[in-house]
Amino acid sequence: MMKIIVLGAGAWGTALAASASAKSSRHAVTLWARDAAQVGLLQAQHQNQRYLPDVALPPALAFSAAPATALKALAASADLVVVATPMAALRPMLVALADCRAPLAWLCKGFEAPFDGEIGLLAHEIQAQVAPELVSGVLSGPSFALEVARGLPTALVAASAHEAVRQALVDAFHSPSLRVYVSDDIVGVEVGGAVKNVLAIATGLCDGLGLGMNARAALITRGLAEMTRLGLALGANAATFMGLSGLGDLVLTATGDLSRNRQVGLALAQGQSLAQATAALGHVAEGVYSARTVVQRAAHLGVDMPIAQAVVALLDGQLTAPQAVAALMGREPTVEQPDVASCG
Repeated sequence: MMKIIVLGAGAWGTALAASASAKSSRHAVTLWARDAAQVGLLQAQHQNQRYLPDVALPPALAFSAAPATALKALAASADLVVVATPMAALRPMLVALADCRAPLAWLCKGFEAPFDGEIGLLAHEIQAQVAPELVSGVLSGPSFALEVARGLPTALVAASAHEAVRQALVDAFHSPSLRVYVSDDIVGVEVGGAVKNVLAIATGLCDGLGLGMNARAALITRGLAEMTRLGLALGANAATFMGLSGLGDLVLTATGDLSRNRQVGLALAQGQSLAQATAALGHVAEGVYSARTVVQRAAHLGVDMPIAQAVVALLDGQLTAPQAVAALMGREPTVEQPDVASCG
């Protein structure tokens, strides 16, 4: 039996904790939340009504409202620690867990917002900076939390340079309804998870303007090329972007009605302000916060990402929705490079 600690009781953390806890004969799972009142409701209702309404959580799932200062002690006896916070909270969480000896994985997808004049970082870059001794990795892939919580078929990828992390994630979460594949390309998996959120805003915009399926297909395909270019510049394996965390996650997030980033694009196409679009979600849309950093990293590396640039201009109010589309369609003709290794 594994002892698993999931830190963060949002939709995704709750869904994965529930999935692992459903194997009650194998795993003892504790779901931690910073808000003691939220934990009280979880214990009383055995549901997470805010993030996963009407989904009954397994009876074996335990809950904790230990103070953040006690996280180190909470993780000390775990066989696996899963950080299920948004990207903005990952750095302080890793600082608190820097001495953790158990395999650790994060679920967040995106780039950290830049600060102190620095370039925004991916999750594994943050870990290398603040907690270099951690044996860590990421669990990612095409997945809506609600579907995982309901036990619908899903495939994910566990990426880490450490075999112990990959194996711990497989042991914890692989089941008849949740397949976990493994990869050692953490750069590629994280770039895919970050950039697809930005591209989903663009695809939501396209659909909201009623531009048709042809336009959607073109946008997703060229978006995949942008994602791959950035990943290769950061040292990723090109093949990763044709897998679950690249093409798979992009298609799901760009076309699925449960996608928060897609919903932002749809709302912007309807004339809503960014503040209105994000307020209506009730959840974090990581693409809104990562778009500028994606473009910044691309510019720093000399990587051309016109779709991501158009999204940033739209979010910053520099372009209207129709103007963003016109800017993309008005670009000069170029040669398509079908070889993923050279994606032009």
